[in-house]
Amino acid sequence: MGQRKIVHIDCDCFYAAIEMRDDPTLAGKPLAVGGAADRRGVVATCNYEARAWGVRSAMPMGQALKLCPDLRVVRPRMDVYKGVSREIHGIFRDFTEIIEPLSLDEAYLDVSDSPHFAGSATRIAQEIRRRVSRELHITVSAGVAPNKFLAKIASDWRKPNGLFVITPDQVVDFVSELPVSKLHGVGKVTADKLARLDIRQCSDLRQWSRLNLVKEFGAFGERLWNLAHGIDERPVQVDSRRQSVSVENTYDTDLVDLQACLQRLPELLEQLEVRVARLDSGYRADKPFVKVKFHDFTQTTLEQAGARRDLESYASLLGNAFARGNKPVRLLGVGVRLVDLRGGFEQLELFVR
Repeated sequence: MGQRKIVHIDCDCFYAAIEMRDDPTLAGKPLAVGGAADRRGVVATCNYEARAWGVRSAMPMGQALKLCPDLRVVRPRMDVYKGVSREIHGIFRDFTEIIEPLSLDEAYLDVSDSPHFAGSATRIAQEIRRRVSRELHITVSAGVAPNKFLAKIASDWRKPNGLFVITPDQVVDFVSELPVSKLHGVGKVTADKLARLDIRQCSDLRQWSRLNLVKEFGAFGERLWNLAHGIDERPVQVDSRRQSVSVENTYDTDLVDLQACLQRLPELLEQLEVRVARLDSGYRADKPFVKVKFHDFTQTTLEQAGARRDLESYASLLGNAFARGNKPVRLLGVGVRLVDLRGGFEQLELFVR
């Protein structure tokens, strides 16, 4: 297989950019898109003027307003954002059909075999950025690299409204200087463990053999070794299938105990069944799960293989999940994992239920 050419496109503060485009009076002012503070809303996204005050996505809106009293808050218009996302993907398809959406505002493109611009991934990325700006009046950042791991890092390198290219002969030097925290899958716990082993840069990680990393980190050690050497063989997945379906609700007032949570279950399950019924025949509903976010924003998710999708089973799951925190709850969610029946032969159940 020849060298891949991957482009990662990431819109700059997507929701906020659309709001500023549609209402120019918002431009240049701190802006957040999200729910109202008096209804326990959170920041879905914010512009760079708001970020300068410390406002961040997923932050409670009340906290955002304390950091930035002049923050303008706009309710999301999801139908508008989805429409713009479709237009952006229309531009993508002028250059390749191998597109993996990650969200409304982010996607991987494999342009390895694209005939445009004599096969130059850099010029394709430049043209996509130019067309989005000219036709939709928002900006996107782009990363170009030989694989998905590096393309995603590259798109963030010169944000906002930037382009960064990592050519195959630059991979070794570029990756060597990366902090290990930039590696896909390395969270705080793994980063802390790496730091205790005096591994902070990928150049430190490259001193370890593949075998020793596997001994230390299990199967993830193999992944660490590959990434530290700039290797990522994941293809761009054109048809990204759903892994679950769920509903959740953030409550205006904390649910003070388990009984208060249980009283909310029936309405959540009713909404869930509506969503499950809309799934196409390529899915089978599998493991039920519940999500609980406590008043201090700690959260837990619990699922159970073999459980039924009825009120009693979800109540049992909720009881066990609530016991992990045993404190007031601000958000409840219920859902079900899905089996993709299009993925080949489905593993047969050992026991018939």
